[in-house]
Amino acid sequence: MSGDIETKLRGPGAYVLARQAMDAMEAHQVWPTAVNFELWTHYVGEPDSALSREIARLLSAGEAFTDTVADELAAAFLPKAKLNDQIRDAGDALTKELDAVSRAIQSAQKSSEAYGQTLAGASKSLADMEEPADLRTMVDNLSVATKRVQRENKSLEQRLSESTSEVTKLREHLEQVRRDATTDGLTNLANRKAFDEELARACADAEADGLSLTLAVIDIDHFKNFNDTWGHQTGDQVIRYVASVIGRVGAPPRFAARYGGEEFALIFPRESAEIAAVVLEEIREEVSSRMLKRRSTNDDLGAITVSAGLAEMRRGETAHSLMERSDSALYVSKRSGRNRVTSAETVQTAA
Repeated sequence: MSGDIETKLRGPGAYVLARQAMDAMEAHQVWPTAVNFELWTHYVGEPDSALSREIARLLSAGEAFTDTVADELAAAFLPKAKLNDQIRDAGDALTKELDAVSRAIQSAQKSSEAYGQTLAGASKSLADMEEPADLRTMVDNLSVATKRVQRENKSLEQRLSESTSEVTKLREHLEQVRRDATTDGLTNLANRKAFDEELARACADAEADGLSLTLAVIDIDHFKNFNDTWGHQTGDQVIRYVASVIGRVGAPPRFAARYGGEEFALIFPRESAEIAAVVLEEIREEVSSRMLKRRSTNDDLGAITVSAGLAEMRRGETAHSLMERSDSALYVSKRSGRNRVTSAETVQTAA
């Protein structure tokens, strides 16, 4: 599922959204399989998406929502299904390439064995040879066998060279698939899946090395009102703008991700909460200082603001606990008037 849907399914309205999807499937006599549930959750949760429009078109045309239709929709619109297809295709191509190399090597081995037998026979014949004509015949035979092996070796070298090139291309393709699977399509930041994996890895490294690790979550203030007023396309422009600001300061070794919807996350390996707070203040000030305009009409959209919460990892703390404390700090920023940065450590000290 997309990051927005995954976020909704982990929020207060998750059960409402799930029931709406089930009710919609029942109303259209669609079996509640795992694939159908994911498709119909998108349908009711993201009514403006390309997938929702396609389902609406099928329903209005009176077409039956069969398993075949569901599989086709999943392959076309669901990121996980696309990823599986791409990995499968690349895997099939790699298997074929390795099979071809294996056949080429087996052929070369047979030629080498035959050549060895020819040499062994020649060695034996030399001991029994009496006439010059016999020697010439043997030399001719050895020459023919040598040329045959040379051709086989040259063919093998060419095949191995081609295969090396093909495997390199496949490796690059799989790497691109991996990047696509872990990148948010709207912002080009890391997506929720990549963030979850990176946070777990960063926490494990920090625990093992005894070094600092700080996590921050950032949210666009009043984004729903902005979206409702100006529309989703303009809302997407705002998300991309905020992401560009976060991405500039979130370059490696830091790690910036779109956590879902209008929420972002920043991992600060080997950096304290004090350092991270300074960076977040820079982000907050830059975002709020710019007066935005609507691209299509050049209308003034005014300024937007962001709120942030951060927490520094404690010894023995899990990634889940660190995320919860960062979220709690973000909620304090929201309740305190927004457009501010709050540290979980500061909140705890005040409490």
